[in-house]
Amino acid sequence: MTFNKGHLKVSNIHKIYYEEFGNPNGIPILFLHGGPGAGFSSFHRKLFNVKTHRVIFFDQRGAGKSLPIAELRDNNTNELIKDIEKLRKYLEIDKWFIFGGSWGSTLAILYGIENPNRCLGFILRGIFLGTKKEIDWFLYGMKSFFPEAHNNFTRKISPEKQKDILKWYYKNLNQSNLKIVHDLASNWNSYESSCSTLKYVERKMSGEQSLAIARIEAHYFVNNCFIKDGYILKNINKVSKIPCDIIQGRHDIICPPINAYKLSKNWLASNLRIVEEGSHSGFEDCMFKQIQESLNHIVIDTSR
Repeated sequence: MTFNKGHLKVSNIHKIYYEEFGNPNGIPILFLHGGPGAGFSSFHRKLFNVKTHRVIFFDQRGAGKSLPIAELRDNNTNELIKDIEKLRKYLEIDKWFIFGGSWGSTLAILYGIENPNRCLGFILRGIFLGTKKEIDWFLYGMKSFFPEAHNNFTRKISPEKQKDILKWYYKNLNQSNLKIVHDLASNWNSYESSCSTLKYVERKMSGEQSLAIARIEAHYFVNNCFIKDGYILKNINKVSKIPCDIIQGRHDIICPPINAYKLSKNWLASNLRIVEEGSHSGFEDCMFKQIQESLNHIVIDTSR
């Protein structure tokens, strides 16, 4: 039940696509997608209650239906945070709940640190704190659990270049030969998506959406997500009194539970929910149900 949609111009280059879904008079909830670069999908609507939630979806710069697709210029974390505020003001929302998974959890926390007075609460899934250690884990550590996926990810890289996988991908994802670029983007996305569920399944992705995810993720990772290392935990006190449900799969290989645990220890008003049969994907039944449960229990505290 989409009741409002369009493109909002946020810079001389970028227009972000947004949709409002559910009840126009319902509890406002901002949905922040992962990646970076992944965009939101129609499946994400199933998480929400159309009778009680007013959900604001948007595709971050270069992602999904935002324009131009896969654009890296003026595409950084600080600009994304500014875009969220521009969208909030444009839609005339005073305060809202923030939902984010994976990279979306990173962006949600960073937005909250900058704008705590605009946040009613948080629901975060698959915590990623944007540190260099986590990026290195993605590039190298995950092969301990998914060696076949990692082999497919790196098979086109010569042995001497495999010491810097990220630099090699970043360079080649931005070359002029589009066939090579799309093939590499497919390999990048297959690696991530194949490792996102409890059961390993090789998954393929192609087309413009695949290119956007791979190119934008590599762009963010090579720039350490445009975040000072350790910044989130050092500044979490700015949101630590705002309620937060942290939903984490026990078997999440992409974003290991240790990050969610560290966050919960520093976020005073947080509630850590470890899903024992869960992994990274929010679409697996056990994770999906826990997210829905948290979303259905949110209420606006009028005393705040």
